[in-house]
Order: sequence, then structure tokens, then C-alpha cells
Amino acid sequence: MTLSLNDRARELADRLAADAEAARVAVTTLPNGTRLIDCGARAAGGFEAGRRFAEICMAGLGTVIYAPLVLDGRWLPALTVTTDRPALACLGAQYAGWRLDHDGYFAMASGPGRALIRAEELYDDLDVDERASGAVLCLETREPPPAEIADYVAERAGVPASALTLLFVPTATVAGSVQIAARVVETALHKLHELGFDVRRVVGGYGSCPLPPVDGDDVAAIGRTNDAVLYGGQVHLTVEADDDDALRELVEQLPASVSSDYGEPFGSVLKGANFDFYAIDPLLFSPAQIRLTSVASGRSFEAGWVNLEVLGRSFWG
Repeated sequence: MTLSLNDRARELADRLAADAEAARVAVTTLPNGTRLIDCGARAAGGFEAGRRFAEICMAGLGTVIYAPLVLDGRWLPALTVTTDRPALACLGAQYAGWRLDHDGYFAMASGPGRALIRAEELYDDLDVDERASGAVLCLETREPPPAEIADYVAERAGVPASALTLLFVPTATVAGSVQIAARVVETALHKLHELGFDVRRVVGGYGSCPLPPVDGDDVAAIGRTNDAVLYGGQVHLTVEADDDDALRELVEQLPASVSSDYGEPFGSVLKGANFDFYAIDPLLFSPAQIRLTSVASGRSFEAGWVNLEVLGRSFWG
């Protein structure tokens, strides 16, 4: 693969930095030269910061737009994600697959810098051989990373600290809610990958997801943002597949509703698991409703449903 995910993301990050005042983000430089872009921790952030954060996270291979969503007559603010390179955009770049846990600092790291660090086995399945002179990582955290952490990340990525850009945003913000809702297609791709499907055969991704009301507490916000995807996310994937019967069987395994932990707001599930994500049934992490369309036959197969009852308890209960 000659396409450089990090070079594309760096270009978008440069544009965001140049437009920092309008986007209400704050750009600073650590003593080692690493650039930090605060999209909502101490900076105000907002919808534009969240949209750009999400698109940088996808290395510019996905587009996020805002549009209202009407579910069973109820109007909800929402976003739509589209990508023509689903495997690269969503798993190669966007997936929050690296736990940045070093010297007492912790954040879930997503973005194309992961393709340089290669701490995840999934890159062996994506045919990714990332080459770039710099790295871009997106962190879900309220605490800005210090220079020592930036040095560690740069070393893992094999780039100078001065060539590293770290964007960060906490969950309980507008931008934080946006960037998580924008993962609606990514969660479907990740479920496919976990089920052993070759995600390189997914040639188009389209997803919509409601935007939850912002909660002032990061832990509570984790519940609402996950509920937006699990109970309100809808995804349509176009795939290269020759066997319609296999596709019909596959789609039935994809929605969040197949999980034994399905049916309660995610905050309650997380509390029941003693706030250990790894104690939660991994089958839960998927959109509410998924449709697969075969390029070969043109037939579509769908499973799951939007659960307004649980969304209501989570968002407004």
C-alpha cells in the first residue's frame, strides 16, 4: 500500500491548527517539539472540532456531516459517516485499538499513528505497510500528554518527537460525543473482523448515529455515547461476496442485540462489570442495525433494530 495514512492526517491536522480560533481548539507545542491540539479539554471545542477530529482519525478517508435523524417520529441531532475505504479508514486508522498506558498516564489511542506503532495484530489482516515521516494520534482523555509521554509515543512510532501530532478530547464534551458517534461504521467493521470476515472485501460504508446530550461527567458520558451507537447506530455496508446465504447468516451475527449484555443502558452494564470494559460481552460493541449489500447479486440483508426505549432512558431518563 502506497497510501500514507499519517501524511494525510498530518495535512488535515495542519489545516485544523491554522483554523484554531474559528474551530475553538488550542494548539501548543511541547518542549520536545510535539504538537498538541486540544479539541475540548481546556479549549471550548464544539461541533466543528469534533467533526475534524473524527476525519483526522480516519486519515481523511471518511467524511462526517451533520443531519437530523427522525426515529419513530422523534427528532434527534445526528451525524452521517461515509467512506470508500472502510478497512483502512475505520480499522487501519480510526479504531481505538492501542492502550496508551505509560508512566501513570492513560488514554485510549486511535488514529493512523497506530499503523506505525503496530501494537495490534489486525494490521497483519489489512495489508498495511505504513510509511511516513511523522505520526498523528487521537487520544480520548481530559489530560494533555506531557513531553515524556510524547517521547514514548514518538519512539514507538519511529519518528522524531517534533514530527508527532497528538489531538486529544474528553468524552463529556460536544466534540467528544461527536468523535465517538462517528465511529458507528468502525464498530461494524470491527465486529466483522472479529467474526473472521475479510474486511478488505467491504468496499463502501455508510452509517448514521444520533448525538447524545452532553453529560458533565466523563464516566456518565461514556455510557451515553456508547448507547448512541449500540441502540441508535445504523450502518449500511457494500461488500464483495459471492454467497448470499453466507451473507444472510453473517448479518444476523452483527447487531448489538445478539449480545447477552444487550438491553440496558451501557452505563448500567459498565457499572455491573465493575467498570472493566473487558468484562463486558464483546459482541455488544456494534451498531443497533446493520445492512449488508452484495456487489455481485445486488441483494441486501438486514438485522437488528433501533431501540428508542433504551435510548430514551440513557439520553433523557
